[in-house]
Formats: sequence, structure tokens, C-alpha cells
Amino acid sequence: MDNSRSISWTLFRYIVTEALFSFLVSFLFFFIIFFVNQLLLLAQEILTKRVPVREVALLVFFALPSVVALSAPFASMVGLLMTVGRMTSDNEILVMLSSGLSYRIIFLPAMAVGVLISLFSFLANDVLLPMGTIQFNRLYRRILVSTPALELEANSVKRFKDTIIVTGEVSGNSIENVLILDRTGGGERRIILAKNAELRDRGREGLSLDLDTAFIQSSKETARLDYDYAATSFLRYWVPQEDLIQAVSSITPREMSSADVLKEIQKKRISLNTLLEERLNRISSHAMKYEQSLRQGPDHESWNRRASQTAELQREILTYRSMRRDRSLFYYLLEYYKKFSIPLGAFSFVFLSVALGLLAKKSGQTVGFIIGLIIAVLYWALLLGGQTMGIRMGFSPFWSMWTPNILAMVVGLILCAIRIRK
Repeated sequence: MDNSRSISWTLFRYIVTEALFSFLVSFLFFFIIFFVNQLLLLAQEILTKRVPVREVALLVFFALPSVVALSAPFASMVGLLMTVGRMTSDNEILVMLSSGLSYRIIFLPAMAVGVLISLFSFLANDVLLPMGTIQFNRLYRRILVSTPALELEANSVKRFKDTIIVTGEVSGNSIENVLILDRTGGGERRIILAKNAELRDRGREGLSLDLDTAFIQSSKETARLDYDYAATSFLRYWVPQEDLIQAVSSITPREMSSADVLKEIQKKRISLNTLLEERLNRISSHAMKYEQSLRQGPDHESWNRRASQTAELQREILTYRSMRRDRSLFYYLLEYYKKFSIPLGAFSFVFLSVALGLLAKKSGQTVGFIIGLIIAVLYWALLLGGQTMGIRMGFSPFWSMWTPNILAMVVGLILCAIRIRK
């Protein structure tokens, strides 16, 4: 009995060690892919604006947690496939089973590795990512103050606090065909057009756009037909520094911790329920007026307003239905469930990886790596498809994010059952 336990513990450590080594190799592969895709493009964009290399390197470092969180689950799947596939093709699994051991000696180490990597991915996504985002925003704000040209690019649209700036071609600090939409302190809407503009850094005062041949049109919020317009050969337009900082300081739910996202979801639900209750009261009021018109009959003057009352009631109902599908709330819910579904994907892939690895005949590591890449692409496609359906079609955020994991686990369990019976 003691000898049996020793052999089992030795095999357990052996499989875990092999799986972790394959995980590290796969992790480096996926890490480089996501690193190039998400970070090097950002670094290149900033370097073209003559930002010091040291600060660019810090920006890249603070953005690493997002890459780690995405790479770990896929690396877990590919690593397990490579490990089990190699052991199968080298007949190591056959020797274990012939020695009287069961398939548990394979599944238990694989599940342990899956749980370990899931916890690691969740830590990176829920703790390190928010911390990195805070430091990233602080550094970017400091760079932005010293290099304001980062915020104005060729053929782009930039939104600040109460201002939208649309730019044409950019050459150095010179900009062609500038369109500015803003709101004055008195509540007036303004449209400013200029053929050319020059961007200047005014230090603590912020940015200034020196506009040549500018046209200005302003109108009141409550009276759009009451407007003024003017033309000038030169106009200096200011973008305050605090507006620049606010433009980059907003944090999306992706960069928040799961606890913070949950708090925002609760606030949004309370606000939405209040608005829905008000809308239901309006629907009830319109319905009562319509019912009253019907009860009073054709002899009453309200009888002729039935068509307009019906149209108003239908509009209120349609508005109520559209309000229930609050895209902002759906987006937060999707990100909240994603914070758990992607890290736990490492565990969901365990049974699928082991089952497919047991089918390998020759070149188990190579075949496992290729199959793993194919599954990773399919999983990512399902995840993006679910996110799109959740936001645009109002599909359940929970099922949108968890369906790929559930599907991987169910298929894996079925394949495992078939393999074990053979």
C-alpha cells in the first residue's frame, strides 16, 4: 500500500511537472501574440510622438496584466494537449493503465493544473489588471501633459469634456479641415469650421488651436432657429488641461475589479428600475385615457382622439421595451461574467484537452499544439460572437460569456466517457 501511494504521488508530480512545462511554452507563444497585437502598436504610436523610451516601456509594463489574463487559459489548454498527447504517443499512458492504474492518474493532475492556472488568470485579471490600469492612466496623463499632440491625430475624432474635435490631415503641429462641436458656459451649442489650424502647447493652460479662416455658428439649446454666425481670419480655441486629463482617465469595466463592476451594475439597475417605473406610470396614464375615451362613446369629443391616443400608447410601450435592454447595463454584465468565464476557461478545457490528447497516435506534442490552436480560435470566436449578441441583440449576458466554457466541458466529458469505455 505504501509503495502504491509512493508510485501514485510520483506519477502525479511527474504529470504536473510536464503539464506546467508545456504550459510555460504555450504561455510564451500566446503572450507574444497578444503582446504584439495589443502593446507594440500602442508603443509604436506613442514613439512617433517623440515620447521618451523609458516612459513607453513603463506604459507597456503596466499593460501586461491584460495580456497575462488572456494568455493563461489558452496556454493551459494547449499545454495539457501537448502533455497528454506526448505521453499517449510515447505509450506512457498505456504503461500506467497496464500497471493497474485508472484514468484518475491522468485526470487528477490535469484538474490540479487547471485549477492552479484558473486562479492565476483570475488574479491577473481581477487584481493586477486594475492596479496596472491605474498606474497606466497616471503615466499616460503625465505624458499627455508634456506631449499634447498625442490626443490629436490625422483623420480622427476626439471627445473631451464638452468638446468634439474632428481633424483632417496632420503634418507636425499643423492640421487641415478642423471641425469643432462644443457647448459654451451659457448652454449654447457651437459649430466651428476652419481650413487650417496649428496645435500649440500652452503649459498649464492646456492646448490651443490657432484657427485660420474660421467660421462660427452658435445656437441656443431651447431655440435652435435662433442662431448667430460669424467669420474671422484668425481664432484661438482653448482645450483646458483638465479636459485633456479627463479624456484619458475614464476606466471601463474591463479594467475594474469584479467587485467594482458589481457595484456599478447594482447602481445601474437601481437607476434603470426607477426609469422603468416612471415609464410604466406613463403607460398606465395613457391606457386609462384611452379606456376613458372608449367608455364615453362616439358622442363625446374625446372619441375622435382615439387614433392619436393609440399611437402615443404604442410609442410608450416601445420605449419601455427598448429601455429594458439597457446597453450600458448589458455591457457591464458581459464584462462581469467575462472576468470569471475566461480565467475558469483553463479548468473548462481540462476534460477536452485530456480526451483529445488520449487520441494521439504519433507526434503527440505537435498534433496537440495544432489542435489546441484551432480550439483556441473557435473559443475566441464564440466568445466574441456571444459578446456581440449580448450587446446588439439583448441576449443573456450570462449565457453569452459562459456558453463556450460549458460547451468545451460537455464535449470533453462526452469524449472522455467514450474513451474510457473503449
